[in-house]
This record gives sequence, structure tokens and C-alpha cells, in this order.
Amino acid sequence: MNLSNKLTISRILLTFVFLYFLSAPWAGARYYAFFTFLIASLTDYFDGYFAKKEGKVTDFGKLMDPIADKILILAAFVAFAQQGLIYTWMVVVIIAREVTVTGLRLFALGKGKVIEAEEAGKHKTVSQMIAIFMILIFLMFKEAGKSLSFWNRDTECWVRGLILIVMYVTVILTLTSGTSFFIKNRKLFT
Repeated sequence: MNLSNKLTISRILLTFVFLYFLSAPWAGARYYAFFTFLIASLTDYFDGYFAKKEGKVTDFGKLMDPIADKILILAAFVAFAQQGLIYTWMVVVIIAREVTVTGLRLFALGKGKVIEAEEAGKHKTVSQMIAIFMILIFLMFKEAGKSLSFWNRDTECWVRGLILIVMYVTVILTLTSGTSFFIKNRKLFT
């Protein structure tokens, strides 16, 4: 197994570590969750970098890399919804799009056609990552602010409102990219 594929697998394993830290009851756990998510996100960049640099792009990597991304991102959103940080319906929309598009990509792959990511999908992914990092930073500041007495109800309401705006943008981009995917590839599925 090459380095790129090991990094892809490590991203899946780091998802479980991230979820542990995100739900851990002890002080400082949110900081570990943030850095674990950051490291897991960086493996996405580096697995592609090394695969191309070493000329070792594999079928396993083509299949598992986007799946590992989805596992990490969807796990974060589900955990945030369980903690009441975002609306559950938003997560359902994101999951429905990701599962449907991934399933259709696998269907196309079975027909010998590889569907590459489009620009709209890349914007969607960026908005999802921004939302996740904003929520993680919010959790870290909330934890630090409570212990240092600079966190108050007004601050929390303001930040939660900002997160909600980013999540609405994320949901809109998720729906837009999903619609674009279906329109561009409709001939494959008829």
C-alpha cells in the first residue's frame, strides 16, 4: 500500500479520534478535536499531492479518497447537530446530496465513466470546511471564554447567528452543486 492510500485510511481513522475529542467531557477536548480535524483535512491535500508526485494514483485511492472526505465531513455535521449547534434538517440535506452523488458516481464508474468533481462541488466543499472550522473555533472560544470570563450570552448569540448564516450558504451550495451534477450527467442515468 502506497503513502497516499495510507493517508486516505488515516483520515477515516482520524474521524473517530475527532469524534471522541468532540464529545469528551473534559476541559481542552475541543482543542484536540480542532487539531485532529485539521490534521485529517490536511491528509486530503497530501494524499493527492503524493499520488501525483510519485505517479501512484490507484483505483483504491480514486474510490476511497472522496469516501474518506465524506466520512469526515458528514461525521462532523452529524455530531454538531447532535450537540444542537446546527439544525438537523441541514445535515439531512447535506447527507442526502453526498450519498446520492457518491452513489451515482459509483454507478457511472460501473459503466466505465469517471465523473470528476466540478467547480460547484469544490465550492460546496470549501463552504462545508469553513462551516466546520467556524463551529470548532466557536467551541474552543466558548470553552476558553467560560474559564477566562470573557464569554457571555450576547457573544454566543452573535457567533451562533454567524454560524447559521454560513450553514445556510453551505446548504444552498450543496443543493446547487447537486442539481448541477444531475443536469450535467443526466444522460448517464436515463
